[in-house]
Amino acid sequence: MQLVIEATDLPGSSCPPGSNFPGYDNIHVAVQRRGALGDLLDLHPGDATTARWVLECKATPTPTGLDITGPYVQGRPGGRFVYLSWGSIGRDGEFDMFRRAKLMWDGVDRATADAAAAAGRITARLGLTDARGNPLCAAVRPPLIEWSA
Repeated sequence: MQLVIEATDLPGSSCPPGSNFPGYDNIHVAVQRRGALGDLLDLHPGDATTARWVLECKATPTPTGLDITGPYVQGRPGGRFVYLSWGSIGRDGEFDMFRRAKLMWDGVDRATADAAAAAGRITARLGLTDARGNPLCAAVRPPLIEWSA
């Protein structure tokens, strides 16, 4: 099954300092591979109009719903998610992660998950700027993300 992530409303290439937030420049976002903090898929600049990722996953029916696995799917059964990692790129070209958003699979309702398994594709649509104007972080569930088959 394909998991397609379509993102809009990126926060820009920099964000100013705030309480408990030092501020960053040259911001980028990517999907993080499971178990490999520095292995990032399709890095997008924070000032891009949109960002899109396509992940190959395996969908397995279980008594409690649909479980997904794959190289970019994190967590244990019942707690699966995909990390969008935010970082700044320094003059040396290195990505320095400063926060992550967890796209939580448990936010997908059963009917949508079943329809997606039958179709072989599920799409997640979300904006990537939080209420403070910074890169979206923490656990992301509806209504911040829309899942569709």
